[in-house]
Amino acid sequence: MKNSVKTICYRFLLCVTATLTGCMVGPDYQRPPTPADEGAFYNTGRHKQDVNQLDADYHWWERFADDTTTEIVTKALENNYNLKAAAARVLQAQAILAEAKGRQLPEISYGLSRDRRKTSFDFGTGRMSALTTTYSQNFSVSYVLDLFGKLKHAERAAWADMLASKATQDALINSVIASVINSRIQIATLTRRLQIAQANTESRRSTLDIVERRYKQGLVGPVDVRLARENLAASQSAQTSIELSLATAHHSLDVLLGRRPGSSQTLPDTLADLPDLQPIPVGLPASLLDRRPDIIASEMSLKSSNERIGVSIAQLYPDLTLTGTYGGSAGTLRDIFRHEAEVYGLVMNLAQPIFKGGQLKAAIDSSKARYAELAANYAQTILIALREVEDALVTEQKLKIQLEQVRLRFAEAKAAEDLSRDRYGRGVETILTVLESERRRRGAEEELALLKGQIWTNRVNLFLALGGDWVIDDEINKTNKNDKKTKEQKNDFFWFLHK
Repeated sequence: MKNSVKTICYRFLLCVTATLTGCMVGPDYQRPPTPADEGAFYNTGRHKQDVNQLDADYHWWERFADDTTTEIVTKALENNYNLKAAAARVLQAQAILAEAKGRQLPEISYGLSRDRRKTSFDFGTGRMSALTTTYSQNFSVSYVLDLFGKLKHAERAAWADMLASKATQDALINSVIASVINSRIQIATLTRRLQIAQANTESRRSTLDIVERRYKQGLVGPVDVRLARENLAASQSAQTSIELSLATAHHSLDVLLGRRPGSSQTLPDTLADLPDLQPIPVGLPASLLDRRPDIIASEMSLKSSNERIGVSIAQLYPDLTLTGTYGGSAGTLRDIFRHEAEVYGLVMNLAQPIFKGGQLKAAIDSSKARYAELAANYAQTILIALREVEDALVTEQKLKIQLEQVRLRFAEAKAAEDLSRDRYGRGVETILTVLESERRRRGAEEELALLKGQIWTNRVNLFLALGGDWVIDDEINKTNKNDKKTKEQKNDFFWFLHK
């Protein structure tokens, strides 16, 4: 009991001191060590540039020099329902912040009341009753002194939550943009594959005509006819499968654009070749901490959690509330405004928790554990971001090497197919050789189409991994001029196939 009294007196002394000097309990936020601090640069990209000096809001999708991409991205930013929901969440966070700020201001209210009651009295000789009417009005001002920073910590936590919500919205915007561009890439790739399949079907139909003619002439057996027919049916089946994938890809894009699936117009089946953006100035790994929206959102959540530790610690200390009232009370409505009916009061209320069964200490422990959880999540988010950058950089390098290899494969397969057809027509090769050469050529051509789409998709992933564009302002105008030439010279998605 003696110790409890000492504790109360000690906290009361702290309360008085805080009133005079101002005091905020709880830890100050410091960014924890992260994996981004360990490396001076990325393992794959060594070209350095301070990415934080770049314009993070620059329209990075315009770097692809494709008008259709720019058009559908703009529509998605205007109509996508996920983005509208994210914007509403930001408004919610802003309202919560405004509410937290409002708690630190005095509360002022006005009341006007009429009280009519009947009372009964017993005077011994009999019971009598009386009716009374009382009118009253009062202004009330109530102010909570934030002695230990509980309200200020709550405001800071709400501010961090609002920033986290805004960063999450930015991350979602980038994600939607990437999804739209990837849908555009997928549709262009499938369109090209469909063109290949249609040409392949015609080629196999022509092969079947040759085989049937040679069969009628007695130059080949019935097995050649059966194999040629099976080859044509396989090509038609593959063509139907690609048509299905193309239809569903259009439906996915429609949803991203906020419109009914199946209502979109056919996109151009060409896509400009990627401009050469090497070397890629990826900056230092630590620059991602202030650039990528998902990392910013994670750190803002960590900051909010740190402030809530201060809120829970401040719960241990007294709350001092000052309340003042002024008004009037009288038997008639007009008399309440007279000087004689004046009433007022001033109340100072100091409330100190003494025993709550360990709830306050448990709340502090819970807040600290929550902070530790979010700190681990923050470090994991950074690790994933670093991996995504490294993956995109090394993928960019390897896909370019693979592209040259597949080009060579396609050229050789096409030459082999032409040669086998000629030799079959002269009766030198069997139908199996022709069909095998057709299969290999078709496989190489499809791989080339898919690889081109992968290069585009990886470039989108690199933009996302770096948190936006890496082009500095004085390069943008020069790049846009070059992009106009690029549109004129490289207007075919698979333009390089026919060089």
